[in-house]
Amino acid sequence: MVVIRLARFGSKHSPRYRITVADSRRWLKGRFIEVLGHFSPAVKGQPESLKVDVAKANEWIAKGAQPSERVKSLIRKFEQA
Repeated sequence: MVVIRLARFGSKHSPRYRITVADSRRWLKGRFIEVLGHFSPAVKGQPESLKVDVAKANEWIAKGAQPSERVKSLIRKFEQA
C-alpha cells in the first residue's frame, strides 16, 4: 500500500518534516517515492512553516495513496491559507 506521511529530519529540539509518498512497508526515514512538501512546526521564537504541492498530493490520493491523519490536516490547512 502507498501512503503519504511525514518523515522527520533536522536536529534535536528543532524538528522538520518532509511530506513523502512511500510504500507502507518501508522504514519512516527510508526510501520514498516522492517528496510533496515540507513542514516545520513552531519552535520557540520562530513561526510555523508549511509548503505542500496540493496538486500532486491530490493526484496520489486519486491513485489510491492513503494520507496519514496529520498529513490530511496539513493539506486542509494549506488549502485554506
